[in-house]
Amino acid sequence: MSSDKVGYWGAVAIGIGGMVGGGIFAVLGLAVQLAHGGTPVAFLIAGFVALVTSYSYAKLSVQYPSQGGTVVYLDRAFGTELFTGALNNLLWISYMIMLALYAYAFGNYGATFFPKAYQPIMSHVLISLGIVIPALLNVLSASIVSKAETYVVIIKVAILVFFIAVGFQGVDTTSLSVSHWTPIVQVAAGGMIIFLAYEGFELIANTAQDIVNPESNLPKALYSSIGFVIILYVLIAIVSIGNLAVPKIVQAKDYALAAAAKPFLGHLGFTMISIAAMLSTFSAINATLYGSSRLSYIIAKEGELPKMLENKIWNQPIEGLIITTVLALLLANLGDLSQISTMGSSGFLLIFAAVNASNIKLSKKTDSKRWISIVGLAGCLVAFGALLWYTITNSPGKLWILGGMLVLVFLIEFVYREYRGKAMVFPEEES
Repeated sequence: MSSDKVGYWGAVAIGIGGMVGGGIFAVLGLAVQLAHGGTPVAFLIAGFVALVTSYSYAKLSVQYPSQGGTVVYLDRAFGTELFTGALNNLLWISYMIMLALYAYAFGNYGATFFPKAYQPIMSHVLISLGIVIPALLNVLSASIVSKAETYVVIIKVAILVFFIAVGFQGVDTTSLSVSHWTPIVQVAAGGMIIFLAYEGFELIANTAQDIVNPESNLPKALYSSIGFVIILYVLIAIVSIGNLAVPKIVQAKDYALAAAAKPFLGHLGFTMISIAAMLSTFSAINATLYGSSRLSYIIAKEGELPKMLENKIWNQPIEGLIITTVLALLLANLGDLSQISTMGSSGFLLIFAAVNASNIKLSKKTDSKRWISIVGLAGCLVAFGALLWYTITNSPGKLWILGGMLVLVFLIEFVYREYRGKAMVFPEEES
C-alpha cells in the first residue's frame, strides 16, 4: 500500500478543512443580518442541502474516481455539450468567487489590527496581498503551505471549539427565541446566501483515487465531516447571538466572529479569533488557487476551454492560475460581502443541482437510490429559488449580477465552440 494513501480520518480532515476554510469567518455576520435569532436554523437548512447532495458525490466519486471531480461527473452524465461546458465554467468562476470571499475576510480581519482611520485602505491592501502571495507560492512551490494544511485545520478547529466551550456558558437564550427571528422564508433564504460556507466537502470526492477502501471510507468521510461542520456552525451561531446583540454583530459583520468573542474572551479573544481567521483564510486561498487553476486545466483537457489552458510551466498550469488570480482580485476589491456571497452560493447551488441530476441519470451505474438524489436536486433548486426570491424582494439591483454571471459562462462556452468549430469529444475518444 502506498504511503500516499489517505485513510478515513485523513479524508475527514480534508472535508472539514475544505468547509471550515474561511467561510464561517466571512459569512457569520451576513447570516445574522439576514436571519437574526434564526441564524442557527439558517445554517442547519444549508447543511441539510449539502448533506443530501453529498450522497451523489459519494456514489459518483466511487464510480468515477478522478481529480476532475465535478467536471468528470457532469461530462460522463450529459456529455461534453454546451450545457455541461457552461456548468464547468460556472464551477471555475464559483471558485474564483470563493477566493474573493476568503480574501475579503482575510483583509477585513487583518485591518482590525490597524487604527480605524487606516482600516479601509489596509483592508484592500491585505485583500490584494492575500491573493497575490499565495499565487506566487503556487508558482514557486505549492507544497510550502499545503504541507502545513493539516496543522492549520487542527489549530482553527481547536480555536472554534474553545470559542464554543467558553462562550456557551454565557448564552442568553432569549435572543434565540422565535420572536427574534426574521420571517421563516427569509431565514431559509439567509441559509442559502451563506450556503458556500459548506462548499468544500467535494474536495473529498476529488481525492477518491487516493483513499483507502473508497467504497466504504469515502461516503463515511463525506457524511461525518458534513455532520460535524453542521454542528460546529450551529453552535457558533448560538454562542455568537447569545453573547452579542444582533445589531452589534451586523455592525461588525466583516469580522463578526472576532466581535462575538469579545464579550466573554475580551480583547485577547478578539485578537485570537482574528489571527485564526487570517491563518485559516490564507491557507484556504492557497488551496483554492491550487485547485481552481488545475480545474481550468482539467476543463481544457475535456475540450471545453481553449487548449492554451492545458499548457504547464514549471509543472504548473500558469495561464489558469493568472486568470483565476486577476479575476479574484477584481471581485474581492470591487464587490461587497453580500454580492460575493450571493454569487458564490448561487453558483454552487446550481452546480450541486447538476451533480444530483447526474447521479439520477447514472443511478444504475452508481448503484444509487434515485430518490435521495431527487431530494438533493429538489433541495438545491428550491434553495436557489429562495435565494432568487430574496434577491428580487430585497436587492433587485443585484439580480443583474446573478444574470450576468450565468450569461457569461454560457457565452464563453458558446464563443469558444464557434471558434473551435468542431464537435466536442472526450480526449480518450479522439483518434
